[in-house]
Amino acid sequence: MIIAIDTGGTKTLVTSFGRNGQLSTKQVKFPTPQNQNEYIKVLRGVLKELFGNKKIDMVVVAVPGIVENNIAVRCPNLPLWHNFDIKVGLSELLGQTPVFVENDAKLAGLGETRQLKHIPPQSLYLTISTGIGSGIITDGHINKALANSEAGHILVEYDGKNQEWEAFASGKAIRNFYGKYASEIKNKRTWNQIADRISRGFLAVIPTLQPDVIIVGGSIGTYFKKYSKQLKKILKKKLPKIIKLPKIIRAKYPELAVIYGCYYYALDNRTAEKN
Repeated sequence: MIIAIDTGGTKTLVTSFGRNGQLSTKQVKFPTPQNQNEYIKVLRGVLKELFGNKKIDMVVVAVPGIVENNIAVRCPNLPLWHNFDIKVGLSELLGQTPVFVENDAKLAGLGETRQLKHIPPQSLYLTISTGIGSGIITDGHINKALANSEAGHILVEYDGKNQEWEAFASGKAIRNFYGKYASEIKNKRTWNQIADRISRGFLAVIPTLQPDVIIVGGSIGTYFKKYSKQLKKILKKKLPKIIKLPKIIRAKYPELAVIYGCYYYALDNRTAEKN
């Protein structure tokens, strides 16, 4: 059994996969504690509740920040999380069970890319939710050389000043500006404005990475159809002529992409251990 833990800036989802790769219907979601010790305490309780004494083969924990050597070095939307060793925190409960920690957007990109009919040479996954995270997937695997890339923090011009992309285009920024959650926005003009906000970052990352496919997930990704036509229209108009507009698609599982990524990451690490 593989345990998948999707830790977001606001909520955490815990579930598992059986040996046949089937996603369990048993899932627990809880608000992500800002305090490291409280997170470990709550997570331990959830793991005991869901799995008891069942044999666990591997655990993969996704976190919304920079990860180095399985340590959550920095998580912008969880400001108290610095050099957080989740593996050590769970060791008393899990013993020698392998625990891997990786960035959530990278895992989401892995999960979504591996479920495409044809795996492209390079795909870019963007999760637009509390913040904006990015995952660069090369030949179906997380690109280790670019593993610490953070597209949401690129500086782009908006509203007359240089800002981080996620400061004005993330789900949190959209909610703060319009006073509504994405699910409550019905006005087409508003969605066109949101498309413009999102396009600013796309115009910076596309010429640099030139991905074959861009996959959009997260809470704003759920409503991709609301702004996709306008977004593509803006990009076609503004991208340099020598830069090809990549295929842009909605994530197959906007809310579960990270969970599936945890599963594929576990499989990749299991293979690496055998070799």
